[in-house]
Amino acid sequence: MIEEFESVWDALGFSPQEAANLQGRSELMLQLRAIIRENGWTQAVAAKRCGVSQPRINDLLRGKIGKFSIDALVNMATALGRRVDFELKAA
Repeated sequence: MIEEFESVWDALGFSPQEAANLQGRSELMLQLRAIIRENGWTQAVAAKRCGVSQPRINDLLRGKIGKFSIDALVNMATALGRRVDFELKAA
């Protein structure tokens, strides 16, 4: 029998709260990475535009999710002129 999960985070045994937090952070990180790549920015340029250091951008591009809070990612997105929307759904 194959067990199905809502997300990879659920499959890895995280609590629903942890899984939701990780899912939100991973989505924001992927979108920020896409913006950086689409614009062809160097890490230094991306850092300046996001208001963070170049090593922070390196962590973002390498997917180091544990180094980012949702707050930090939202701040980076808004520094790039983006609006972040959250949606609550019934579980």
